[in-house]
Amino acid sequence: MPRQTITSLDAPKAIGPYAQGVSATGRLVFCSGQIPLDPATGEIVGAGDEREQTERVMLNLAAVLVAAGASFAHVAKTTIFLTDLQDFAAVNEVYAKHVGASPPARATVQVAGLPRGASVEIEAIAVVD
Repeated sequence: MPRQTITSLDAPKAIGPYAQGVSATGRLVFCSGQIPLDPATGEIVGAGDEREQTERVMLNLAAVLVAAGASFAHVAKTTIFLTDLQDFAAVNEVYAKHVGASPPARATVQVAGLPRGASVEIEAIAVVD
């Protein structure tokens, strides 16, 4: 089965040459990293507030998953990119609320910078039945 591009109007439009998500083999969904862009305005939300930024990121990621016929319950792996690991606890608190009692595998890394000055970006891989 060829790959299929996943697009959601409830998540920010791609700001470069990439898709919001891609489904491959009909079961795997690869979600591009989401930053805290408001899909309606295209602007970063929560400047200086990692909890608010993470909430927006998780809502954006959820929208892409829904467009692919998935949810956080289908996510097998995420990667969190932070500009400051000191924000880990705040990000983790919001992240945990969204992934629930059966969280996916995860990596968290500190990076020098993220697009548009965001503090957090999260990408995901899901397996759809």
